[in-house]
Amino acid sequence: MDKKELLYEGKAKRVYTTADEQLLIVAYKDEATAFNGVKKGTISGKGIVNNRLSNHLMKMLETKGIPTHFVEELSDRETVVKKVTIVPLEVIVRNIAAGSLSKRLGLPEGTIMKKTVLEYSYKDDALGDPMINDYHIAALELATQEELEQIASYAFRINDVLRTYLKDAQIELVDFKIEFGRTADGTIILADEISPDTCRFWDTVSNEKLDKDRFRRDLGNVEEAYQEVMSRLFGLN
Repeated sequence: MDKKELLYEGKAKRVYTTADEQLLIVAYKDEATAFNGVKKGTISGKGIVNNRLSNHLMKMLETKGIPTHFVEELSDRETVVKKVTIVPLEVIVRNIAAGSLSKRLGLPEGTIMKKTVLEYSYKDDALGDPMINDYHIAALELATQEELEQIASYAFRINDVLRTYLKDAQIELVDFKIEFGRTADGTIILADEISPDTCRFWDTVSNEKLDKDRFRRDLGNVEEAYQEVMSRLFGLN
């Protein structure tokens, strides 16, 4: 399948149309940003890791009853996906306190949450992706109550499946951000990506960070951390 026109270019991906109106091609980039684009850089090979790892995890989630946009991996950096209208919500699941949650609530990083936390942010770069709740979502008509219940159900299910799967690779799923989209018939499916860009992965023994925090915090060995996650997960099969 060939790319036609560039439909969209974001911070981490380019999206192209294809001859099939219901299918798109996503091409992953090595560019990296943090803090809503304030910090910019390049992580060599990031696009390859994020593409292949995201596809790997989505295929696994499909076997567990989670519908996704994944169709076919074309190359190391390009994948065919189902065309969806993205629900303008960042769906954030937190198992352990880190990042903005630690700052907001004064929790030491690494605090294990007594209950899994589900948060929503309004996808709007100009506003800084502000946190919103169910009432805001209803008031702005971003999703129906039924859709939100489906999204929450999928998010918790994805968390359960990923945590179990990652533990076998000695990776702790600290938190993650996912996005959902509506297909042409209105079905809600998992979209975007699941990668070290969108998840906090810690080594279960050393608590070493194996994700984008290494870039955000100038910890070094960023490329090595991304490659390590892929090596461990691909080694499970």
